[in-house]
Amino acid sequence: MKTLKENELNHLTPIEAYEILQNDSKAILIDVRANMEFLFVGHPKGAIHVPWIDEPDWIVNPDFVKEIRQLMLGGVCDQSDGCPPIILICRSGKRSVDAGNALIAAGLINVCHITEGFEGELDSEHHRSSKGGWRFHGLPWEQC
Repeated sequence: MKTLKENELNHLTPIEAYEILQNDSKAILIDVRANMEFLFVGHPKGAIHVPWIDEPDWIVNPDFVKEIRQLMLGGVCDQSDGCPPIILICRSGKRSVDAGNALIAAGLINVCHITEGFEGELDSEHHRSSKGGWRFHGLPWEQC
């Protein structure tokens, strides 16, 4: 299993992230995409939704760090065991970098992002989920 750096953003493939989630019951997967993406495109099973940028204004969520801190203090992060990995996922791995860097800047540790995101990059036909991403690798996901 990949060794995580505490005080900088860790870059994980979807497979590495899934392995961490399977091996660390306290690890938390947070989907930072917009509401519509989370609901209608689908999301990893078990992911908690906390948008980084959302409709209708498409501005950075001013409460993002606060919402993540509340999740971590809700029994997941404690003084004796430390803080488990916080794994962020977005569509293609770009928004999760910005969200992860905001968490690192706010003093959170063991922050990771999934480099390929949920759908991966566009292919030559402008389709997603054909070159990479959580779904491309056949990892568990669901749709509303």
